[in-house]
Amino acid sequence: MSNELIAPLEPQEIDEDLAMKLRILSSDASLRNSQRLGDEQCAGCRYFLENTADISYCWHPKLRILVGSDWSCAWWEPTEV
Repeated sequence: MSNELIAPLEPQEIDEDLAMKLRILSSDASLRNSQRLGDEQCAGCRYFLENTADISYCWHPKLRILVGSDWSCAWWEPTEV
């Protein structure tokens, strides 16, 4: 297949809407990369789905996105033992 037949990708309106929603979510959650070692990082949060992964799904009802294990947010809760 020739590259001439493939149209260049351009952001669609839905992409812009989703980007804006994610920007608002991350701002509300104060979602950020945390340089603090083990102190309230996503890897130690009850909502971080796979705590051994570098990147995993956050299932907090207000967020529900992929996050990094070394990130942190305002809704952090310790993993129950």
